[in-house]
Amino acid sequence: MNVQVPKKSLNKLKEDHDNHFLNDVLNGLRSTPKHLSSKYFYDKRGDELFQKIMAMPEYYLTRCELEIFKNKTADIAECIRADQEPFDLIELGAGDAMKSTYLLKYLNEKGADFTYMPIDISGNILSVLEKNLKKKLPAIDILPLEGEYFQMLEKAMKLSSKRKVILFLGGNIGNMNKEEATNFCTELHQLLNPEDIVLIGFDLKKNPYTVLNAYSDLAGITAEFNLNLLSRINRELEANFVISQFQHYESYDPITGSCKSFLISLADQEVKIAGEVMTFAENEAIDMEVSQKFSKSEIENLAEKSGFTITGEISDSKDWFVDSIWKVNK
Repeated sequence: MNVQVPKKSLNKLKEDHDNHFLNDVLNGLRSTPKHLSSKYFYDKRGDELFQKIMAMPEYYLTRCELEIFKNKTADIAECIRADQEPFDLIELGAGDAMKSTYLLKYLNEKGADFTYMPIDISGNILSVLEKNLKKKLPAIDILPLEGEYFQMLEKAMKLSSKRKVILFLGGNIGNMNKEEATNFCTELHQLLNPEDIVLIGFDLKKNPYTVLNAYSDLAGITAEFNLNLLSRINRELEANFVISQFQHYESYDPITGSCKSFLISLADQEVKIAGEVMTFAENEAIDMEVSQKFSKSEIENLAEKSGFTITGEISDSKDWFVDSIWKVNK
């Protein structure tokens, strides 16, 4: 299923994206405290670095959820299928679909009637995903959607009236603070129809050293991943960050479950971005990302507050990670 977009429209989409990126960066760095959105981590280099992060021995998240999708694929399929009816399988932030490919293969082998719609802000990773899937699973109907989650989900809702199954994997719900997560899930609920299903991956609270080591690895890959956003701003927004003048710092609060990434300015300095001057004090922090960890009761509360009913949960063997299955209330 291929959609041809006129060249003029593609240029307009790029212009809109560049304007959003610039506005988000300037507004974030004008704020107190300064912050940048983690959604912009994923340019081509960012995609490559995140693949390295997922392969790190300290980064347990990918292995835990991959174990679920490899070893409990039938359980997942049973939770999301309903009386053999056709459905759209929509993955928010699909990345390279490493985990969901196990589910796609299983559903294909069982003769499920579905269309896979991966959504991602990175056109680069979507092109890699589509190319790989067409080699591995040529019979699957795939429609990649590049853009913001809800804009593309709205588009997907209009493309067909089939029941929707939403995948939101990798603990990505944890990239929001608790208020943002509630707002996100509530908005998701409002877009969906009764009997639609959402499968959300949650990283559970655990030994704080295990969590902290996953985001502050000795090899420095996570630091490079964070710093790459400054390089992207230099390249795309005519900025002049001196990358060596910023240092990655990680913290974890085992009470709240909040794991946070920062970039610390190592000197008093000024940075020009699209002609605007931003001032950084020595030791001033840029808030880059939150990676929230959850208890089972917090997951239940989040589902209830946003209008969903939990119909199942599938955990890895260590009970470090859970894929929670939610149904839209009638």
